[in-house]
Amino acid sequence: MADVLIIDGHPDPGSLCAALAVSHAEGLREGGVSVERLALRELAFDPILRVGYHAQQPLEPDLQRAQQLIAEARRIVVVVPVWWGSMPALLKGFFDRTLERGWAFRYLPNGMPEGLLAGRSARVIVTSDSPTWYLRFIQGDPTVRSLVRSTLKFCGLKPVDLTRIGPVHKSSPEQRQRWLELVKAQGRADAGRLPAATAVRPATPTRPASPAAPAP
Repeated sequence: MADVLIIDGHPDPGSLCAALAVSHAEGLREGGVSVERLALRELAFDPILRVGYHAQQPLEPDLQRAQQLIAEARRIVVVVPVWWGSMPALLKGFFDRTLERGWAFRYLPNGMPEGLLAGRSARVIVTSDSPTWYLRFIQGDPTVRSLVRSTLKFCGLKPVDLTRIGPVHKSSPEQRQRWLELVKAQGRADAGRLPAATAVRPATPTRPASPAAPAP
């Protein structure tokens, strides 16, 4: 069982995101916690939710293992680039398939959602070619809002820390090295403030045969 699960959502193993995931993992380990790194590009799964939430789509073995890693972790780290104001299709498909209704969240009788992954904290490390001011004030920060508020917090994870890396376009090797050192230092710091193991509500990776109600 790993204390921290790092989800590398970039399709390219030679990307800055991949290097940031490795560097953050090193910092966490130096801080004394166990880490599992999940590179989505190495998994075998269908990223398309073929029938939405109207019927069960059996999970491939790699996604079953991913659910188990999420259930066991005390902290989830997502490393992702901003592509077209969103995230890569690979990461979106992973969330669509893995964060199932009845496992990661559910709806209460009054219609309000309940996150079933409560007891875990998170960090999102996001890279972009655009400057932060442009993403936040011109575009409305869609990638961060989708990941932090509409995905991780929706499923009960909090607090969710945020690291912004960029602009990556035309950045120098020296600047990239500084970013790697930054996320490594953040990993060391984060290792000292993980949620207590007893506070984690383990999520049992079992899925209902059908959703409680039709979804769009």
